Amino acid sequence: MTFFPSRSSYRSHKSVLLVLSTAVLGAALTSGCATPPETPDSAAAASGAASNPPAASSASPGEAAPLTIEHPWVKAATGGMTGAFGDLTNNGTEDLHVVAAASPAAASVELHETVLQADGTAAMAENGDGFTIPAGESFVLEPGANHLMLMGLEQPVLAGDEVSFTLTLSDGSSVEFTAPAKDFAGANESYHGG
Repeated sequence: MTFFPSRSSYRSHKSVLLVLSTAVLGAALTSGCATPPETPDSAAAASGAASNPPAASSASPGEAAPLTIEHPWVKAATGGMTGAFGDLTNNGTEDLHVVAAASPAAASVELHETVLQADGTAAMAENGDGFTIPAGESFVLEPGANHLMLMGLEQPVLAGDEVSFTLTLSDGSSVEFTAPAKDFAGANESYHGG
């Protein structure tokens, strides 16, 4: 035997469904406006700690920062000196000139270049002219080439440590970034300081 609901029963079910769907829709809209509970993962993502976004100089909202530092890292060291590396990218329409660097991890930070000596060995030396990053291009800081040299480490820099830096540009503006330390065995150039 097949049961067919009466018209009044059908209207009654339709009314109940309409009331239920309105209640569900209202709850969904209300909960969509609420702030979700903060979890450790969401807090880390909101603070940027979960990822390593490029560091940048200040820029207006919606405007690309003139200078970003991508893939920064520092060579782990127990003392003395060490190097910092990464890609400096000029997102602007004018050349940028990095003239100085600083870090609380070291007594001083020098802008270094690596030059080939007459005997065929590579030697690091301070680049007194700084680093020029042409408009729309990148300037690579890498082992065995241009880099930031941390002189007189305040304490050991161990793999996994975060080291903060400030780059100063020729126009007086500055760019801050943080770089993780990692173990690296290569690029053991000698230093010829002045």
